[in-house]
Amino acid sequence: MIRSMTAFAAVERATAAGTLALELRAVNHRYLELSLRLPDELRVLEPMLREKIAAKISRGKLDLGLRLRSSGDALRPLSVNEARLQQLTELHATFAARFSTLETSFTDLLAFPGVLADAGTDMDALRAEAAALADALLADFLAHREREGKALAALIEERLKAIEAIIATVRGVLPELRSAIRQRIETRFGELKVEVDPARLEQELVLLLQRADVDEELDRLATHVVEARHAMKRGEAVGRRLDFLLQEFNREANTLGSKAVDARLTQASVELKVLIEQVREQVQNIE
Repeated sequence: MIRSMTAFAAVERATAAGTLALELRAVNHRYLELSLRLPDELRVLEPMLREKIAAKISRGKLDLGLRLRSSGDALRPLSVNEARLQQLTELHATFAARFSTLETSFTDLLAFPGVLADAGTDMDALRAEAAALADALLADFLAHREREGKALAALIEERLKAIEAIIATVRGVLPELRSAIRQRIETRFGELKVEVDPARLEQELVLLLQRADVDEELDRLATHVVEARHAMKRGEAVGRRLDFLLQEFNREANTLGSKAVDARLTQASVELKVLIEQVREQVQNIE
């Protein structure tokens, strides 16, 4: 089952410290790029969140937001980090002589990250709550990606069937095209009324037919269709694999066009390129 790179999920739960809310959204990206928005007092949770996301997601530009809303039932006791406050006091004393206009208020010191903390928050318990909430968020997020991936797979399969139909059509007209090439050459020499060695004529016809032969290109296109279907059934991220495979699709379509000796082959090449580009547009959104 392939997965889309675009998705959104949001979950929240009540904890002893307040309501914990997580939100995750993603858009297309070549690699995994994760941005986190956390309040300063919850920065300690960042490594755990990054690890959980990296274990489940391999591609996409992700934006994760974490919020903790106080229940407001009662005022919670506050504690002061005496060591951090002493450090800031010493820094002020050091630079006060150099900067005569330097002023620092007590409230400024309390506002500095790490100085003032909610003494009633059990960080171990909050970490466990955040971990469980992250698991729920990722489950919802991945389900969203898989639903979109299913829709993408259906669109791609539709194009693959159209490519197979073109391959079958070209195979069906090849005998007629070869016969037409032979007839055209023989007619041309007949119009010129030039006596030609039959053996030499046959040799030239063989060379011309070899240059116009597209059986190999058709075989490779058919093989690429099989490989694309196989890739979409793999239980892993296949976006880059499919993107590379489409380059091979396009190469065969171009070669088919360059060997075209009939308007039907030229048209087939153009239609193949259109279908391949349509698949590429969908693959850009696959993890």
